[in-house]
Amino acid sequence: MRRFLRARRMDPWAVLLWLLGMAMAVIWFAPFVWMVSTSLKPIDQVMTKYVEWLPRTVVADNYIKVFEQPVARWALNSFIVATSATAFGVILGAMAGYALARLHFPGRAILFTVLLASLMIPTEMSIVPLYIAFLKLGLTNSYVAIVLPSIASVISVYIFRQFFMGLPQELEDAAAIDGAGRFGTFWHIALPLARAPMIAATILLFTNNWNAYLWPLLIVFEEEMKTMPVGMAQFTPVIGAHTQIVGFGPAMAGVTLLSIPSLLIFVALQNYFIAGVSRAGIKG
Repeated sequence: MRRFLRARRMDPWAVLLWLLGMAMAVIWFAPFVWMVSTSLKPIDQVMTKYVEWLPRTVVADNYIKVFEQPVARWALNSFIVATSATAFGVILGAMAGYALARLHFPGRAILFTVLLASLMIPTEMSIVPLYIAFLKLGLTNSYVAIVLPSIASVISVYIFRQFFMGLPQELEDAAAIDGAGRFGTFWHIALPLARAPMIAATILLFTNNWNAYLWPLLIVFEEEMKTMPVGMAQFTPVIGAHTQIVGFGPAMAGVTLLSIPSLLIFVALQNYFIAGVSRAGIKG
């Protein structure tokens, strides 16, 4: 009996880590709960002395106010931009990752190091040169202008490179014996095996492009070309008369709508996402 109890006894450090993880999950989830709750509150319940996690009265006024704007058009623009940039980003990332992992050429390690180092460069540093280039090319107010700078993703390259590093050499040798070239080996052998990193890269790129704000804000001037984040920004709360916050409810309703696609994709594909990121992290 004592031996059984010792076997069932939990490691104190494991319990501590579990509690810490639960606390972090609550901290992360609390703003989301408050956001959804606020989107369902009337204006007089939004700014109260104490935080009210659940609305006393559930109303749809905030969502009605949001849908008075061309939200469907904004959502369509965001969907086109996010899916296009994600598709190109995954394909190019897979090809670049395979080249860095399986092809042997001078400077391969240096090139990979430079790519990783580029992650430390803020995106804002390239905004002005990109804007000037697209302005001179006459590509403003177009899907091409929004999508093109987003198709090259270092994160996507890194995830695929780490996965392809772990592929057995025997697979490529067998493909070569069957007469497959380098691209045929990549397309028919390596890429079909990369389902987990492909889904992980898809989730990351789609979420990033769906939530992109600064670049679409600068490169798009017409109302019909706005994306969801740019359009929803007009609901930003401002100080109104009598120091009352005006627009908090519609702002939270807009952000709630904006977060739904990314949340659904992650929930549906979270197992593949975790597997893909884990494999990328353990390969040398």
